[in-house]
Amino acid sequence: MPLRAKIQNAAFMQSAKMSQLELPTERPGDEPDDVLFGSIYGVRSVELNRPNKMNSLNASMARKILPRLKEWESSQLANVVIMAGAGEKALCAGGDVAALAEHNKTGPRGQKISKDYFGLEYQLDHLIATYRKPYIAYMDGITMGGGVGLSVHAPFRIATERTLFAMPETTIGFFPDVGGGFFLPRLDGYTGRYLALTSERLKGVNTFYAGIGTHYIHSSSLGDLTARLSELDFDDQMPYGERLELINSTIEEFNSGLPQDEQPLLAGELRQAIDRCFRYPAIEEILEALKREEKNPATAEWARNTTKTILDRSPTSVKVTLRQMVIGEDWRIAEAFQNEHNIASKFMEHPDFVEGVEALLKKPKRTPKWNPPRLEDVEDSDVDQFFRPTQGTMKLQLFSEGDYKNYDDFEATGRRNFGLPTEKEILKLVYNGGATSKSIVQQLAKDYREKTGLREKIREVLERKCAVDESGHLTVTKGY
Repeated sequence: MPLRAKIQNAAFMQSAKMSQLELPTERPGDEPDDVLFGSIYGVRSVELNRPNKMNSLNASMARKILPRLKEWESSQLANVVIMAGAGEKALCAGGDVAALAEHNKTGPRGQKISKDYFGLEYQLDHLIATYRKPYIAYMDGITMGGGVGLSVHAPFRIATERTLFAMPETTIGFFPDVGGGFFLPRLDGYTGRYLALTSERLKGVNTFYAGIGTHYIHSSSLGDLTARLSELDFDDQMPYGERLELINSTIEEFNSGLPQDEQPLLAGELRQAIDRCFRYPAIEEILEALKREEKNPATAEWARNTTKTILDRSPTSVKVTLRQMVIGEDWRIAEAFQNEHNIASKFMEHPDFVEGVEALLKKPKRTPKWNPPRLEDVEDSDVDQFFRPTQGTMKLQLFSEGDYKNYDDFEATGRRNFGLPTEKEILKLVYNGGATSKSIVQQLAKDYREKTGLREKIREVLERKCAVDESGHLTVTKGY
């Protein structure tokens, strides 16, 4: 029987005072079939359909998706929404930045078109982040930039052997947007800062290990999973959280284990080095830490390569991104998108965005000429202006009043973490005292329903961060 989504949490409900913001509509010139919508019983699907462009997101697509999601959100017939990409290569490789750069070259009028695009994209991303129906993202293939915004804020994020995740924005004179200032600082330790500043790529199961994906399933099972989800029947009175639990157990039916030939990348000595180096709030301190790391034979090559990577990036982008990562730890989800729209608008007026796109995304490629060219030439006051509201402009209006500080804040979101436990969750049990490796595994195995990969994650964290005292109990002894 079709369900009426019932959210029993007041903090997640729409206020009686509804926004007067009008939903976008299609415009002349929009591509007719760049997004395909499907319906299988209670499942509603969104398929990004630009496979020749790696399903890169543009305004035409966002104008179609946003009103459809709002329609499904209030529909009694829609139980689950699935976001996927056409073809086998990508969910979505990012936004169509080449088109944005062409707009920016024409001056203020073209820059406004680009700013409006980012506003529309972030409105869509925020709606997904606060959506009142179960939402599943198939992160099958390249998932970067705009594709991350369509997936990473969802309660269910399915990685496959073909997943390729990255936030490559600093490479082209931009910053990790689409809510990057919210989700990256909430990854384990300082891995979020590392991914933001270096554009490090995570492949396949490593997307799951890092906490970006909540599940790992072979791509050949996605079609069967969709069919199975369409069979689910929810009672009208079932709370949102219980619906999510049922969907989670359904996804787990398709778990075939983790590949044994792919070990966690952000683990062990490399992970310790990342936390040692990227814990600092200033890029100069990070570079000094990387210099010290070159004396460690186990991480010397990594440190040299990472230093070169950072110095190759737009100096303005690097400093703005690090500031975003530091202060984003305290952002709520709504202000993250509103602040990032302000930052993105400033970048549309900055020469490094056009320079980065034209130098690196057009043929023949060349070395970008950043302005200013060196990190030491970017003053704190230059960074400050990216975070100051532009006089005479309104903050971005959003289509949902949902808001929260953390994804798994059940009181605010009605959902829990369906991925692997975070490092903080594991170490909290150690800090409580009297814990052993066995007791922690038993507790979290119960909480996470014996999730695949859980024992490996716990073992890695405890070996890296803890020691056993004379009484046989664990203590946190290792900093960075």
